[in-house]
Amino acid sequence: MASTRAAIRYAKAILEIAGSKSAEKAVSNDMFSIATTLQNNQELSTFIQNPTIKVEVKESALLEVFAGVNQVTKSLFRLLFENKRFEILEAVAIEYNKAFDEMNGVETAKVITAIAMTPALEAKVLAKIATFSDKKITIENTIDESIIGGFILRIGDKQYNASVANRLQVLKRELSN
Repeated sequence: MASTRAAIRYAKAILEIAGSKSAEKAVSNDMFSIATTLQNNQELSTFIQNPTIKVEVKESALLEVFAGVNQVTKSLFRLLFENKRFEILEAVAIEYNKAFDEMNGVETAKVITAIAMTPALEAKVLAKIATFSDKKITIENTIDESIIGGFILRIGDKQYNASVANRLQVLKRELSN
């Protein structure tokens, strides 16, 4: 939990620095790239998490891997180097993008479906979301075959469950009473 709080503090500080240099969007793109790369590349993630590797080596490796990033992002690498906190880089990147989206009025809707969403289904879900929220919405789709069909929609602390599995559970409860 402490690393999450630390990641939030680092993310807010970097967002503030990026704001002072009018580079919020460029840094957001960098942070998305960093988070995606670390999530998809287990070897790099393990390398960063390894406590036996010197932080100087980690910093130089990150500067090579992410050579095209903004100067503000490079300053984050320097800050993590100075504080020996490279292990929270992925969390910082994720928290930065959350703070950036919040600052711009963008909210993420998590949609769980039994199969991958088609563009037509995505349009229907966006129409349904428009009745719940007046913010700009981005959809994050997760596939869970156990819901059988339909979808589960989560926006912030609200949830709309239109899954077949949920309907079957409701029917089961009604029949057992």
